[in-house]
Amino acid sequence: MKQQNYNNHRKFYPPHHFIYLPLLIILEILGIYKIWGDPGNQLIWILFSIVIFLLFYLAFMTRQHYALGLQNRMVILEFKQRYFEIFNKRSDETVDKLRFDQIAALRFTYDDEFKELLYKALHENISGDEIKRSIKNWKADRLRI
Repeated sequence: MKQQNYNNHRKFYPPHHFIYLPLLIILEILGIYKIWGDPGNQLIWILFSIVIFLLFYLAFMTRQHYALGLQNRMVILEFKQRYFEIFNKRSDETVDKLRFDQIAALRFTYDDEFKELLYKALHENISGDEIKRSIKNWKADRLRI
């Protein structure tokens, strides 16, 4: 597999991102085009376009909501476990001081950089994106969807 880094760490689910959603977009464009192109059936094409839009919105939001919500909880648990392994202390106070984007970005660090970047996140309030850009030795996370 290709080495993971800041530029290539995002992941796509091909059936959803490259088949289902583009198909819905094409159908929505067709419906909107037909609203003006077929005046005799304008109401039908308006309803068609509304239904397609709602399917698109529902597919996007449901997928995002459930998958990311669960993964976010797991990322926080992973952070807590890792914090305990490194510092031999509970992380509740530390987790409360960090934003999720900072916790998520720290996943990509190895233990030596983890300590340094955690300190910066806590004391300099650097963003998750700044943490990712600061990583010298990227630790791949190929499981996040």
